[in-house]
Amino acid sequence: MRFVTYRDGGHLRHGFLVTTAHGDQIVDLANALLAHERELHAHPSVADLAAKFGADLVGFIERQDVAMPVARALEARAKAFELPLAVDGRPLVRPLAGTMLCAPIPRPPSMRDGYAFRQHVETARRNRGLPMIAEFDQFPVFYFTNHHGVVGPGPVPVMPLHLDKLDFELEAAIVVGRRGRNLKAAEADAHVFGLTIMNDLSARTLQMEEMKLSLGPAKGKDFATSLGPWLVTLDELAGCTKQTPNGNVYDLRMRAFVNDVQVSDGNVAQMNWTFAQILERASYGVDLWPGDVIGSGTVGTGCFLELNGSKITHDQWLQLGDEIDLEIDGLGRLENTIVAET
Repeated sequence: MRFVTYRDGGHLRHGFLVTTAHGDQIVDLANALLAHERELHAHPSVADLAAKFGADLVGFIERQDVAMPVARALEARAKAFELPLAVDGRPLVRPLAGTMLCAPIPRPPSMRDGYAFRQHVETARRNRGLPMIAEFDQFPVFYFTNHHGVVGPGPVPVMPLHLDKLDFELEAAIVVGRRGRNLKAAEADAHVFGLTIMNDLSARTLQMEEMKLSLGPAKGKDFATSLGPWLVTLDELAGCTKQTPNGNVYDLRMRAFVNDVQVSDGNVAQMNWTFAQILERASYGVDLWPGDVIGSGTVGTGCFLELNGSKITHDQWLQLGDEIDLEIDGLGRLENTIVAET
């Protein structure tokens, strides 16, 4: 299934996508679940529904053992045009076109970003005159980034200092589905709810200044991380998934476009550390929680820092008005525009 969070007036709503003869449609989960409960002759309050199925997508994921079977049944009914049109005057289905999507998980409980693609690490270091670091092959690393700095498709507001070598980063990300601690890579994929696209926007001048002090990245990263456009469950990717002793490997092509010009091309399968291995490392002595987001790190060719240093691009950085589109097979296309914060 493909889950979304969207804005309806001043409110955030969550739902899932279905493709029908009428095009891509969003089924509003709260309204559809209310209709489902009414058909069972129940009369739940809003609080009752939230307690059973969750008030948002994170709550839904937390309750997936109860909620997912019902959602899958609603998906089948929506594809067959068997859902009621409305409940209490509120529509159950709306067209995707014209709907303002947000990040599928607008406020994750926590957000980590990995460093899993050797090509990116090796090339970026070589371009700075540094040898490849041996520790890369010893264990997967990650850093915590600002889970309150998440944005979705659409405008990304930035401050003047962010525009000094502003960069995109083409990544995939997982959303944790089940609480876990001290996981082993062989079992860790069972704790993944789904995948989405991540754009780890980076203010390179700020980042490099602060990392001279052996801390960070902080202000070079915390202003915006874009997620979306939707969250895709693992069963949707089964045909592109290879199971290994170290966890799933996903054969999903990754591309980035800036102002409609393709600048990056890679594949999630090129990760030298799997998401399962990153989960094993991240969960050592620590609880992971439903809704936590963990990024893959940047794919090879997936940012201007790497492209400029390799002379593929020539001192190109993101500017006000630039459009950045990240595309991953099976996960959709995440579209953002750089704007000035007002």
